[in-house]
Amino acid sequence: MAIAKIIEVSAVSDKSFDDAVKDAYNEVSKTVRNVQSVYVEDFIYEPGKDQAGRFRVHCKVTFIVGNPDDM
Repeated sequence: MAIAKIIEVSAVSDKSFDDAVKDAYNEVSKTVRNVQSVYVEDFIYEPGKDQAGRFRVHCKVTFIVGNPDDM
């Protein structure tokens, strides 16, 4: 039986929500193995000056944990 763990992360991009989600995944995958999914819980647009804004996402990342011999 596999055991999954969920962590919450936030990421910001100046380009798009899609880039923010990819940034969240890329940052998590540097230190976490066996990522199974990235669930985007919130999309937030933060307007800035001259219609330039930031795209923020709050995500729940699910990954499998277990005995290293099983993986």
